[in-house]
Amino acid sequence: MLVALCITEITSWGVLYYAFPVLAPAITADTGWSTPAITAAFSAALIVAALVGIPVGRVLDRRGPHALMTTGSVLAAAAAAAVAMAPSLLWFAAAWFLAGVAMSAVLYQPAFAALTRYYAPRHLPALTTLTLVAGLASTVFAPLTDTLAGHLTWRGVYLTLAAVLAVVTIPLHAIALRRPWPEPTGDRKAAADHPARPQAIRQITRSRPFRLLAGAPRVGWRP
Repeated sequence: MLVALCITEITSWGVLYYAFPVLAPAITADTGWSTPAITAAFSAALIVAALVGIPVGRVLDRRGPHALMTTGSVLAAAAAAAVAMAPSLLWFAAAWFLAGVAMSAVLYQPAFAALTRYYAPRHLPALTTLTLVAGLASTVFAPLTDTLAGHLTWRGVYLTLAAVLAVVTIPLHAIALRRPWPEPTGDRKAAADHPARPQAIRQITRSRPFRLLAGAPRVGWRP
């Protein structure tokens, strides 16, 4: 399962995140849409992913990652294809909104949650491995996208990447994540049995350390 998630995270991040900055100049040149406009559509996908991540986390906690991440892969491939076929900026933005929903189900957060539950209590090596290996997504997909762009239009590149995403991630998520979802143990079980009170949650989310962490810039390319 760890090997499968390493492969799917490299592919998902590569297609849904790192391909865009490579293709953005070609998209602008071909369509006439402004760089701020297409970047705003892409950035909106990241906001959607964050917001949708809340209900996705609840589903993941109850039912596990199998159906969630498999469905997310199907949605991600469809979203990448929709980006490729966008006839207007509105369609382009809607496709990225759909991609944002898919991101919440296939990127690091559900993968980390799956490894934490499946590999507990020795989950730290698995998390570290996934983080290090999936960090190769830009190393693999930035040059791959650039090479494809030398032979195809940006639409053709996104269609090709959508096919790669579907062929790689859908079967791996469907097969590797089939095992039963284990019950939480130890401190996690206690937390599940005794959920935090709303006022305790508000106290945490309003604290200065939480806000600093939530607002910390992401390392890497930002739109």
